[in-house]
Amino acid sequence: MDDARQGPAPQQPTLSEQDLAQLRHTFSGPIVLAADPGYDDARRVWNGMIDRRPAVVAQAASSADIAPAVSFARRMHLPLAVRSGGHNVAGNSTVDGGLVLDLSRLRNVTVNPEARTVTAEAGATLADIDRATAPFSIAVPLGVVSSTGAAGLTLGGGIGWLLRAHGLSIDSLLSAEVITVDGETQTASATENAELFWGLRGGGGNFGVVSSFTYRAHPLPEQVFGGNFVYAQPHWHDALRAYNLWTRDLPDEITSIVSFLVPPPEMELGSAPLMLVGFVWAGPVTEAPANIVDVLRRAAPPDGEIVQPVAWVDWQSAVDGMFPRGARAYWKNTSFDELNDIAIDVIVRRASEQTWLGTGFDVHHLGGAYGRVSDDATPFPNRSARFWLNIYGFWADAADDDARVRFVRGLASDMAPLSSGGQYVNFMGVETEIAPAQMALDVYGAKKLARLTALKKAYDPENVLRLNHNIPPE
Repeated sequence: MDDARQGPAPQQPTLSEQDLAQLRHTFSGPIVLAADPGYDDARRVWNGMIDRRPAVVAQAASSADIAPAVSFARRMHLPLAVRSGGHNVAGNSTVDGGLVLDLSRLRNVTVNPEARTVTAEAGATLADIDRATAPFSIAVPLGVVSSTGAAGLTLGGGIGWLLRAHGLSIDSLLSAEVITVDGETQTASATENAELFWGLRGGGGNFGVVSSFTYRAHPLPEQVFGGNFVYAQPHWHDALRAYNLWTRDLPDEITSIVSFLVPPPEMELGSAPLMLVGFVWAGPVTEAPANIVDVLRRAAPPDGEIVQPVAWVDWQSAVDGMFPRGARAYWKNTSFDELNDIAIDVIVRRASEQTWLGTGFDVHHLGGAYGRVSDDATPFPNRSARFWLNIYGFWADAADDDARVRFVRGLASDMAPLSSGGQYVNFMGVETEIAPAQMALDVYGAKKLARLTALKKAYDPENVLRLNHNIPPE
């Protein structure tokens, strides 16, 4: 499953000084090679289980560096990995013996508060965008860990705390600037290269290298109403049943996530596994959200709670410490429709077994704006599901790999009979035993995959951009 199990790294190609001189002539950013002092830092990605040694790490200084790097990789027959935030759990932003095009220096964010639009370069993180938009009381729907790169998050879909109010990140994407593998710059939007725009919104980095994203922003107070209810193990069944009923009739403004994990020490909540119901209100802080939350509080009194107005940028970064760079990670996910007694029994049983710090799982409540987007409007796999389960690892010790991976796979297997279809690529880890074509079919289904495959043939028939959750061109 991890790099060690994939066998020895392939032999790196030999690049002559003349070859490298040609790259340096066309590429303005730093070129990092294995012999350079900063190589080990430059090659590392967020997931500590991914240990690969690229031949070249090309750190773009501007978007003008993208086309030359792609051209060099093609000409030299180097496998090409594209890195933005480097937070991809499957480690697709690095490669043994190839070229890593590192866009992480390109982090400029431009906000037009009057038009409520935001343009972010490809290396911008969620935190970069949140810090830029918060002073104008607007926000872009993004994810839940602020160190994540916005590019990869968006290209996969973008599940986050504004999902019910404003949908996925892709639902607020207005346009993207794309450098195709032949070096051309294209604008993709609803009116220009519309089919490419469709594919980018959930089809990942299969069709080109996106240099910038322009989003529609939405009104959001700098301080939002949010919080967590905390439940000890004896109350999990009742709390989940109450949560299921509570989520059936909620306004779009409230998004919630149920988490099961052993809390990290800094949370000062002990060392036993806990259930947390996190929620945030994406509207004015009035009495309304407090009254709505009180319905759940009365139905399932929590063992503890923290509920209060909180700065949006603080809310978005609250769990960053759980996912530091170098954490060892393996994830799986599935959608499901019913939080019934069968699902609750599986969830409670597995959560009770999870007595260590280093894995957790979230149940995202969907619906609202997310569910009102037609299923064929984007490649994202399932708009009708009520819930999405993400099972994730964040452990530190390699000796725990087998046990932690086994837990993630076991819970995923138990929930598989309840799945309502599709997988979310941003919640997927390394799965080397499944062929790319089958994996793509499992994610998108036959109808969407056929359309994505046609798009791949048109824009990347050689599958240059294959280090991703790949859509093979045939």
